[in-house]
Amino acid sequence: MNENIEKSPWTPFAENWWCLALRGIAAIVFGIVAFVWPHITLLTLVYLFGAYAIVNGVLSITQAFSGGRRSGHLALEGAISLLAGIVAFLMPGVTTLALLILIAVWAIASGIAEIWAAVQLRKVIRNEWMLVLAGIVSVLLGLVLIAQPARSALVLVWWIGGFAILFGVLLLALAFRVRTWVGQTRAAI
Repeated sequence: MNENIEKSPWTPFAENWWCLALRGIAAIVFGIVAFVWPHITLLTLVYLFGAYAIVNGVLSITQAFSGGRRSGHLALEGAISLLAGIVAFLMPGVTTLALLILIAVWAIASGIAEIWAAVQLRKVIRNEWMLVLAGIVSVLLGLVLIAQPARSALVLVWWIGGFAILFGVLLLALAFRVRTWVGQTRAAI
């Protein structure tokens, strides 16, 4: 691999840009399902969220430890997401408030990890704003969910579905930006 890519903190993203794309697609699918079936039960929402969080966590951890380099922020984000997904499956009968808190904490922690990653990448690429925006959207969702605990499960489904679609689109855009950067960097050799 190109020496510029190998020395870059961008390496985990560069080598596995497709993981970002898959995470984006998984988020979009989750969001669409939440809108298509708005009257799903809380139990189904718990399982949908749990499945998404586990897939997101596994892909983040895969990205963090691939290519001979380790990425702490991706590993942390992946571990948090994986833990949130496992908790959702182990406690399927949670109340709406408990689910709300679980998702809110996950969204805030993931958002902070995304913003941290963008700060690290600002020296390497331009337009890292997509990752910053994804992080901000995630943190804002978490804060709104905590501030509005009395909302119904249907509203919760719509909030989460909207967040998932927006987050997924931003991750897809970032994935293709990374793919373009890798191609340009290799072409410059």
